[in-house]
Amino acid sequence: MRIPGLWKWSTCLLLAVCVGAGAADNEQAIELRTASGAIAGTLSLPKAAGPTPVALIIAGSGPTDRDGNPPGMKNDSLRLLAQGLADAGVASVRFDKRGVGASAAAVAKESDLRFETYIDDATAWLAMLKADKRFSHVSVIGHSEGALIGMLAAKAGNAKAYVSIAGVARGASTILREQLATALPAPLAKESERILAELEAGRTVASVSPELAVLYRPSVQPYLISWFRYMPSTEIKNLKMPVLLVQGSTDLQVAPGEAELLRKARPDAQLVMVQGMNHVLKEAPPDQARQTETYINPKYPLAPTLVPAVAGFLNKVAKD
Repeated sequence: MRIPGLWKWSTCLLLAVCVGAGAADNEQAIELRTASGAIAGTLSLPKAAGPTPVALIIAGSGPTDRDGNPPGMKNDSLRLLAQGLADAGVASVRFDKRGVGASAAAVAKESDLRFETYIDDATAWLAMLKADKRFSHVSVIGHSEGALIGMLAAKAGNAKAYVSIAGVARGASTILREQLATALPAPLAKESERILAELEAGRTVASVSPELAVLYRPSVQPYLISWFRYMPSTEIKNLKMPVLLVQGSTDLQVAPGEAELLRKARPDAQLVMVQGMNHVLKEAPPDQARQTETYINPKYPLAPTLVPAVAGFLNKVAKD
């Protein structure tokens, strides 16, 4: 889970959808048109005839694109997930968030961005897919920070099912506090704690040291305040649809215990612990040095049991 980078925002208003030919035979360009610009995505379709289930795939935090790639890295985790789902009979849409990739123009000022922006965008995608007669049921798959966005959008958009992959149970500020406590020298750790406490209370902070500006610059503070309000372990209790929790055992960014906490909050959820899967959904050992290559090389395949678990869940839900 990472703090957003250069994010910007404008109000989402669904106006139309454009579809065009994509590079792969079973993929098409798809577009959510909003009042402030288009949000670009990719629709992956199974070969099966007739209405099929479809899942909206929501990427994690920061400037991560529709394929699961942060700047300067290429692992194609979400592209591979979409292709695997299509082979298993489940369509999907994945998209570049506002300010990212082909959706870069669908933004205003960074200081106007709120966490709810992404919830509204995801909800608009769900409404669009529900109106498409090619699809029988519409579900949500969220990865990392996208798991919380997807959780809230699934409720707002009355999705058929919800899948969390590497989602956290505790609040973002709590996890950020833990990460920074050991990563910062004592003086900066003390300042970080002061800033976090103010943001948690809903107050912006005018004075931020240059060393912490990448995290707490004034223009991003309103977004952080809006994000910190949500507690995933509380929000998951509000879902009325079937829930699947997926967590990798060698994920170095989100501890397996987060999935256990989500399961505790939602006892009827199905929990799948994918042995040997890291944060970018690849099979990897539990040490950072040996995992690095999986973050930057898309040739590494997904953990082999991931797609069967997610597709099996979504196909079962669609038949029930």
